[in-house]
Amino acid sequence: MRISEMFYSLQGEGFLAGVPSIFIRLAGCPLRCRWCDTKYAWSEQAGAHYSIDRIVQTVQQAQSRFVVVTGGEPMVDSDLPQLVQALKESGRHVTIETAGIAFIPDLCCDLMSISPKLSNSTPADPELAVIHEDSRLDIAVLSELIDNYDYQLKFVVDSQADLPEIQQTIEEIGNVDSEKVMLMPQAKTQDELLAKSPMVADMCKRTGFVFGQRLHILLWDGERAV
Repeated sequence: MRISEMFYSLQGEGFLAGVPSIFIRLAGCPLRCRWCDTKYAWSEQAGAHYSIDRIVQTVQQAQSRFVVVTGGEPMVDSDLPQLVQALKESGRHVTIETAGIAFIPDLCCDLMSISPKLSNSTPADPELAVIHEDSRLDIAVLSELIDNYDYQLKFVVDSQADLPEIQQTIEEIGNVDSEKVMLMPQAKTQDELLAKSPMVADMCKRTGFVFGQRLHILLWDGERAV
């Protein structure tokens, strides 16, 4: 497998925010989100090749039983089922971070952390925008994921104008547990996070959705692999 990076840190997002976790960042992503903070993992050739045995051995050296498989986009990697199976056999709790653009059945993960990409993610560059729009949202796949896995649904909020799109997306997916929906401020820096957090908090109070912290930005201001 092509691994962009592996590191030990705190989970920054979702219902497990703050939990010490080992992060496995797979290389390769078909999306081109304008605010992506891991563009270095877009290429399928990013990082280095690791065997699954080597990945598990590295994980076993860390102190936490919590593992986060992220990207890039893990769900487009054909070796993901074997990796997750090996991690589970080693006694790990496995979260998969995905944009929800591909479905793989019968993954033995503990949590499917899904972040559907809204129109606010589309880049300004026309060529990148075409690539991104072709893949960024698949309602049928999102519906399959939430019907088959324990999940959390995280939406990145850039402005108040995003709320109707979020609500429409949830309605189209169907069968969404509103208590598993999380709104997160779009931010790459501490200043951006602090500036947008009150707006998102107000949206959460009005809708009943959960406010999604971005602890890694709050603590480390966008620094890589911390």
